[in-house]
Amino acid sequence: MEREGIEHRTVEVNGIKMHLAEKGEGPVVLFLHGFPELWYSWRHQILSLAARGYRAVAPDLRGYGDTEAPADISAYSIFHLVGDLVALIDSLGQEQVFVVGHDWGAIVAWNLCAIRPDKVKALVNLSVPFLPRKQGLWRTDTLRKIYGDDFYVSRFQEPGEVEAQFAQVDTAILMKRFLTSRNPGPLIIPKGKEFVRRANKEITLPSWLSEDDINYFASKFIKTGFAGGLNYYRNMDKNWELSAPWDDIQIKVPTKFIVGDQDLAYHFIGVKDYIHEGGFRRDVPFLKDVIVMEGVAHFINQERPEEISNYIYEFIQKF
Repeated sequence: MEREGIEHRTVEVNGIKMHLAEKGEGPVVLFLHGFPELWYSWRHQILSLAARGYRAVAPDLRGYGDTEAPADISAYSIFHLVGDLVALIDSLGQEQVFVVGHDWGAIVAWNLCAIRPDKVKALVNLSVPFLPRKQGLWRTDTLRKIYGDDFYVSRFQEPGEVEAQFAQVDTAILMKRFLTSRNPGPLIIPKGKEFVRRANKEITLPSWLSEDDINYFASKFIKTGFAGGLNYYRNMDKNWELSAPWDDIQIKVPTKFIVGDQDLAYHFIGVKDYIHEGGFRRDVPFLKDVIVMEGVAHFINQERPEEISNYIYEFIQKF
């Protein structure tokens, strides 16, 4: 898609071919998307930051879109994902970059800053705050205990199961379901035909999403399926084991955090208290700003593109 001068190419990183969308000249801003998304989620920010003197680079992460998707579930560990980014930063000819992450992209960005803080000038993360290992929240047994077997993270664990369910729903409608969801409560995906029946109902799009946008996302997921992105969730417990050396880590990178008050991630158990009662600042000592946007749901960079672009620019131009 040649959208307003956004260029596309493929680079070899960490043993896989990775698709990049990029535009602009200047300091590099690396944009990391979440589930179930693509580089395209950052389309507005790419144009905005490129126009302000930055080189905006947005990959399809491992398993997504036009980037390779290894078949083996274990190839999606947090070390693979961080390794991809370190190799990508090197391939861009950079010592350090600005990083902007959302959803799983934010989780990968936090881990990049934990493991290789030397690679990150400053960080802007959306939706998902730092999840300290010692709290053990981001583990399947913890989440199952709190939210039950139909909670989306629980449902995503069994290889092939939820993929088969998603395959019974029109992909474009499924993407509309995900991207327009405004329920701040836990995301529940029940088994059986009821989900498929409900999910297949047509949806009216909000002003910030067009049919063209949906069709772009759908065209890629029709081709790849959802397994690549789901494999991130299937490595959560393994990641928890692997990250034992970083149990007490502090994130020592200048950081700005932005979340919508209708975001399901903001309403996760314990998250609000963690963000506002001192835990977040303890674990991320260079946290400069926490912004809670009113009336905004999870896909914040698409729902409020101009404000998010401005927030990113205001922060990174200080460095």
